[in-house]
Amino acid sequence: MKQPTGLVFDIQGYSVHDGPGCRTLVFLSGCPLRCAWCANPEGLELRKRLMFLNARCKQVANGCMQCVKRCPYGALSTTGDKENQLAIDRTRCDTCTTFDCAKACLWNALGVAGKEMTVAELYRIIDRDRQYWGDGGGVTFTGGEPLLQREFIVAILKRCQEGFVHTAIETSACVDTEHFLNALKYVNFAFIDVKHMDPVRHKAGTGVSNELTLKNIRALAASSWRGRLVLRIPVIAGFNDDMENMAAVADFMKDVGLREINLLPFHRMGDSKYTQLGLEYAYKNVDSMPLEHLSPMQQMFMERGIACYIGSHTPF
Repeated sequence: MKQPTGLVFDIQGYSVHDGPGCRTLVFLSGCPLRCAWCANPEGLELRKRLMFLNARCKQVANGCMQCVKRCPYGALSTTGDKENQLAIDRTRCDTCTTFDCAKACLWNALGVAGKEMTVAELYRIIDRDRQYWGDGGGVTFTGGEPLLQREFIVAILKRCQEGFVHTAIETSACVDTEHFLNALKYVNFAFIDVKHMDPVRHKAGTGVSNELTLKNIRALAASSWRGRLVLRIPVIAGFNDDMENMAAVADFMKDVGLREINLLPFHRMGDSKYTQLGLEYAYKNVDSMPLEHLSPMQQMFMERGIACYIGSHTPF
C-alpha cells in the first residue's frame, strides 16, 4: 500500500525545551490558526513557500540574474537597491510548484520552506538521531499544526511507536475530536496551547474560536490515555496576559483535572521570517516579554495547586 507523504518545513536536533530529554523536532506545514505573533509563518500554509534572504543576494555586487532568468512566471525582477535587491510578485510566485529560481540561486539567498517526505524517509532521520538523545529523549512533532496532515501524522507516530521512539506533540488541538483522540493514542507527551479562555477574544487573536480546543482537552483528560499532558500559554501583552484570563485557565484546569502548565513569554524570534516571506509582522515593534512579568501568574497557578513552569525552566 502506498505510504502517505507529508510536507515538512524544518527538522531540528538537540532540542531540550520541547519535551523530556534531548529531542529531534519535526515541523509539519499547515495550521488552522492565524496567530498574529506566530514565530513560524513559513509553516502556516499547507504548501511550499519561497523565502528570500536579501543579505545573501549578490545581484548588486556582481549583477547576478540567475533567478530572474529561470523564473517561468516572470515573478522576479531586480531592483538595483542594496537594501532590497529582489522584487517578488507573490501572487505569481505562490502558484509555483517547481521553484526553479531557488534551484538556480548560487548564494542560497532564495530557499524553499517545505519538503515532501514519506514516512520511511522521515523515520530514517528520526532513527539516525536516536544516538544523540541519551536517556529519556525522542521526537517532538510541531508546526504549524502537526495534526492537520491527518494520514501522515498518524502513520509516522505509529512507526515511531513500533520503533520504541518516545513521541511528543505540540498542538493547538484545533482538529476534529475523533482524529485528535486517535492520533494521541500514539503520543507519550503532549503540549496543548490555550491562547485565551474567552472564545471571542480567542477568535480575534487567532482567527478561530477556542471551543474545539477546549472540547478536545476535556475529551483527552476524560479518556484512558496514559500520556503526560502539559498545557501551554504563549503570553502576549495586551491579548491574554491579564490575571482574569489566567484565573479562567486555572479554573478550567481544575475542572478537568489537569495539574501542569507552561507559560511562554512572547519573543520576536520569527521576525526575520516575515521579511523573507514578503509579509508584514504585526509584532515587529513589540519587545520580548521579561520573565519577571510572568511571576504573579505563576504564583496564582501554584496557589491553586497547579504546577506552573516559566519559559524553558521546566522539569521535562
